[in-house]
Amino acid sequence: MYTTIELEIQDGIANIYLNRPAVKNAFNEQMIFELKDCFTHLNQNDAVRIIIIRGRGTAFCAGADLNWMKSIKTKDFAANLEESQLLADCLYTIYRCPKTVISIVHGYSMGGANGILSACDIVYTIDSTVFSLSEVKLGLIPACIAPYILKRIGEFAAREIMLTGKRITGKKALAIGLVNKSFLDMESLEDYLTHTIAHLKSGGIQAQRTIKMLIHQVVNHLSLDEARVYTAQMIAETRMTAEAQEGMDAFLEKRNPQWNNND
Repeated sequence: MYTTIELEIQDGIANIYLNRPAVKNAFNEQMIFELKDCFTHLNQNDAVRIIIIRGRGTAFCAGADLNWMKSIKTKDFAANLEESQLLADCLYTIYRCPKTVISIVHGYSMGGANGILSACDIVYTIDSTVFSLSEVKLGLIPACIAPYILKRIGEFAAREIMLTGKRITGKKALAIGLVNKSFLDMESLEDYLTHTIAHLKSGGIQAQRTIKMLIHQVVNHLSLDEARVYTAQMIAETRMTAEAQEGMDAFLEKRNPQWNNND
């Protein structure tokens, strides 16, 4: 179905692999389109509750593909705008995904790759991974990815790495908030990921979707006064759902809720 990514679904988890290892998974227009299309379909798949983005080979993603950049260089404004809009739409689709989205980052995460990971809910990496917002070195700007970078690390940390284009490793990425955790090696990362997945599966599916909606609204759309009303309404509505009723009953009866009865 896809030529630049691979999709594996098992036990409610969808693993998306960026799959151009010969070029360190550098993205082109086709990969951006396929990634957006994949998320669009997974969003509608009730059998999937967790999505994990990974990279095949030695890197997560080396940023924009050089051959694609050569072709963009010769295109007019309208064509450039169309391709840029595709990237912006792809990142927004990842960010607004109702499922929990995790990035596993190794090797390199260059340029626009940092927009992909920043649009995810959770990001894990290893200490040796190299990160860089290198666009400025080419006389370019990290435009489409900027909203998600800024959400993750804030204005002034973003100013430093965007203006300098310098490379940082996993520990520094953790220190500035670009990733959630950095590990010594992939074995340690995968062990921790297993625990994270177990925690995610122990939570209410609809509650997790509502949490993502709640965060999006409070962070992006509401004043504090508006949030005061909105959040009270949201918890009142959530308490009335079948999932919440079951969860509260299970807690009071000292048993696992039905969605977690295999644990």
